[in-house]
Amino acid sequence: MPKNNCLLFTAELPTYGLLMDGRWVEGSGPRVPVLDKYKRVPAAELTTADAHQVRQAVDAAQAAFRAGAPVAYERGAILERAAVLMEEATSQFVQAMQIEAGFTQSDAQGEVRRCIQTLKLSAEEARRLAGEVIPLAGAPAAAGRMGFTVRVPLGVVAAITPFNSPLNTVTHKVGPAFAAGNAVILKPSSFTPMTACILADILLQAGMPKGFLSLLPGSGEVVRALQADPRVRFFAFTGSTEVGRQIQQAAGLRRTQMELGSIACTILCSDANLNNALPKVVNAGYRKAGQVCTSVQLLLVHRSLLSEVEDKLSRMVNELSFGDPHDPHTFVGPVISEDNAIRIESWIDEALAKGARRLSGGQRQGSVVPPTLLTDLRDDMRVSCEEIFGPVVCIVPFDTLEQAIERVNATPYGLAAGIFTNGLSEALAAAHKLDVGGVHINETSSSRVDLMPYGGTKDSGFGREGPRYAVHEMTEEKIITITVG
Repeated sequence: MPKNNCLLFTAELPTYGLLMDGRWVEGSGPRVPVLDKYKRVPAAELTTADAHQVRQAVDAAQAAFRAGAPVAYERGAILERAAVLMEEATSQFVQAMQIEAGFTQSDAQGEVRRCIQTLKLSAEEARRLAGEVIPLAGAPAAAGRMGFTVRVPLGVVAAITPFNSPLNTVTHKVGPAFAAGNAVILKPSSFTPMTACILADILLQAGMPKGFLSLLPGSGEVVRALQADPRVRFFAFTGSTEVGRQIQQAAGLRRTQMELGSIACTILCSDANLNNALPKVVNAGYRKAGQVCTSVQLLLVHRSLLSEVEDKLSRMVNELSFGDPHDPHTFVGPVISEDNAIRIESWIDEALAKGARRLSGGQRQGSVVPPTLLTDLRDDMRVSCEEIFGPVVCIVPFDTLEQAIERVNATPYGLAAGIFTNGLSEALAAAHKLDVGGVHINETSSSRVDLMPYGGTKDSGFGREGPRYAVHEMTEEKIITITVG
C-alpha cells in the first residue's frame, strides 16, 4: 500500500497539512477539526492555508509551468501510475470516506472505482491531445499556404471541489488539467479534506513534478486569495449556484467551468418498465444519502402508474437499511452534518404540514435522515422547488408527457433528466425539449459514465467535465500557418 506522507502528526489526532512545491507543510491558517460524520466527533485535524501561503503556492505553480510540463507521454504515464497506486490503496480511501464523508462501504468503493477510470481516461487524453489541419488553400489568394492548430495549456488552474464527491470530482478536475499540461492548485472541501490529501500524495508518488500540484485546505479566504491573483487563469468549481455566481463574478475575463445546483427529475411514462426503472430510481435517489447533484428529487409518474409506483416504491424504500456507514449492510449513511440533517427534516415536516403524505421514512437520528418517500405534493413546498440534497424522493403525477417536460423545465436548474419509456419517438422528442445538459433514456437523471461530457444549463452552470471535454476547456487553440516558397 502507498505511504501516507500527507500526515504531519499522528499523536492525539491525525493532522493533515498543505502540499506546496512538492512538500507537505503545516498551514499557517486556523486549525479545524475533521468530524466523523456519523459519530459527530473529531476524527482528524486540518491545518489550513493563509493568504501568504496561497501566494507562495501560485508562485510555485507559475514557476513550474514556465519551466515546462513533462511531455504528453510522461504526463500520461504519471496518471496511469497513480491509477495503479490508487487501486492498491482502496481500503485506505474507503476508510477515509466512511469517516469524513459518511459514505457507506458501497458508495466509497464505487467512488474509488470511478476515480481509477478517470485517471486512466485522463492519461489517454494527455497522449492524444491534438489540433486540426486548416484548409487554407480553399481561401482566395492563399495558394502555397498551409495551417494547423495546436492546443496549449492555460497555465495555473484552480480546482475548487465539494464534499459529496471528495475523490472522483477532484480527479475530474486535477486529471484533465495536468493531462493538458497545466499546474493545478486544489482547494478541497473542508468537510472532506483527508481523501484529497491521500490522492495528492499518491500523485506525488506517481511522479507528479513539484509545483504542478498544490493542495490548499481552508475556507473561502483561500478561494478569494486565488481569485485576487491574476496568474490563476482558470477556475473549475463544483458546488452551490450561489457560490458559483460569486466565483464567476470575481473571475472576470478568466475562464471557468461551473457545475452547480440542481433539482433533478426522472420521468416514468405510461409504458415504463417498472421492474427496470424502480431499482434504478432507488439507487439514484438514495446513494450517498441523496447528496448528488443528479439524485432523483422529483419522480414524475404518469397518473395511470401512480398507485402501482407508490406501492412498489414505498416497499422498496422501507427495506433500505440506514445508519452506521461502517456496517457493510447500510445503504443510506449520514448526511454531511447534523445542521443539514436538521434542515432536511424541517423541509419534510413543512411538506407534511401542508398536506404531503410520507410513504417511507421516519425521525432523524443525529445526522442520519431515514430514506424518505413523499407524495401528494404542492409546488410551493420547499421539497418541490428547492434542491434538498438529502435522501428524499418526491412523487409527482402527470397526465401528458408535455406536462412532465414543462415541470422539469420550470425549475431554474438544468443539469440532467431521466425518462423511462419504450416509445422511441416520445423519448427523442422529450430529449430535444428538456432544457438540461444531459437526457438519459431508460436511465435516471443520475446516470453518468465518466468518459461522457457532463454539465448543465441555466443555474446549473456551464462548461463540461469528462476528461476529453475538460482537457479542451483547460486549453487554448493556437493557429500556426506556413507559407511555402
